Amino acid sequence: MSRYKTLRTWAYALVAFGLVSVVSSTLGVISWAIAVNGVWNTLAVIMFGAPIALLLATWPIALGEALRALADIGDAMSFESLTTPSSAPL
Repeated sequence: MSRYKTLRTWAYALVAFGLVSVVSSTLGVISWAIAVNGVWNTLAVIMFGAPIALLLATWPIALGEALRALADIGDAMSFESLTTPSSAPL
């Protein structure tokens, strides 16, 4: 049984929030590119604004994966008991 259920729950919540952030960031960049006037401004939005916005939108996904990795490491390193049934006193 895992002792890290709360950590995994937060990891899943952050990944879900990150996916919503990426979708909304993509829609925001598309609407921003449509709203600007001129070809050069549109290219600037696509070439500079889009990568920065999407990078910032993916931070919750990265943090969620880090929390999930910490929970996996914690599960792998946990010791159930130092005594075995055969070595337990009668």
